[in-house]
Amino acid sequence: MEFFDAHAHYDDNKFEEERDILLKDMYNNGITKIVSAGYSLEGTKRNIELAKKYDFIYTTAGISPNDLNDNFEKDIQELEQLLVANLQSGKILAIGEIGLDYHYDTDKKIQYEAFRKQIDIANKYNLPIVIHTRDAVMDTITLLKENKVKEKGIFHCCPLNRELVKEALKLDFYISMAGPITFKNSKNANEIIEMVPLDKILIETDSPYLAPEPVRGTINNSNNLKYIASKIASVKGLTIQEVAKTTYKNALKIYKLNNL
Repeated sequence: MEFFDAHAHYDDNKFEEERDILLKDMYNNGITKIVSAGYSLEGTKRNIELAKKYDFIYTTAGISPNDLNDNFEKDIQELEQLLVANLQSGKILAIGEIGLDYHYDTDKKIQYEAFRKQIDIANKYNLPIVIHTRDAVMDTITLLKENKVKEKGIFHCCPLNRELVKEALKLDFYISMAGPITFKNSKNANEIIEMVPLDKILIETDSPYLAPEPVRGTINNSNNLKYIASKIASVKGLTIQEVAKTTYKNALKIYKLNNL
């Protein structure tokens, strides 16, 4: 049984002391593909280097709404240059994580412009996008309707919001499910899982964050994908092996790795 972790952050300093040992151990445990996602200019650079080091690790290039500053236009220009310089490696699979986050007091106009400009980059290079959205459901959907994404993309660690999931599926996006679907206080997790067709589901850890039950509160890693897959399997009446196989196939498709 093999797993594809559709979104993690192995450049995080929480992994500094044991990163190499942990990654090799996870691969041996059947975690045979991981997207260690970019989220800032520096984070994208670190993850590109990580992806170069390990055959089974890939990455994305993007600046998240929580990593923007007043020089965001210059940073996005540099991000595109970084993308172009590394695109032929086959290791940068998407533009992300990008999006809107109104949880903190970040300038909404800057967020909107950065999101739109990075969608333009994705369309220019025929890449899907990976979306981060929090407390900004309808604005995110509205922006996507106004700025068509040619290669579609993924709602990463998708909020358990019925309207968001319904509209995201209408736009032909994938829904990536993470640790929160296992949380005891996630009251509508089962309903959301039922809403998403099998051919649109991905699984991720968002490591080192959001460890699922029964290891909630620990530093998360891709070995915990089995708990997320198990939850989906129980709701959809499948085996964990079926969920692992289906989500692996889906991730290969959206990330255009079908030839591997």
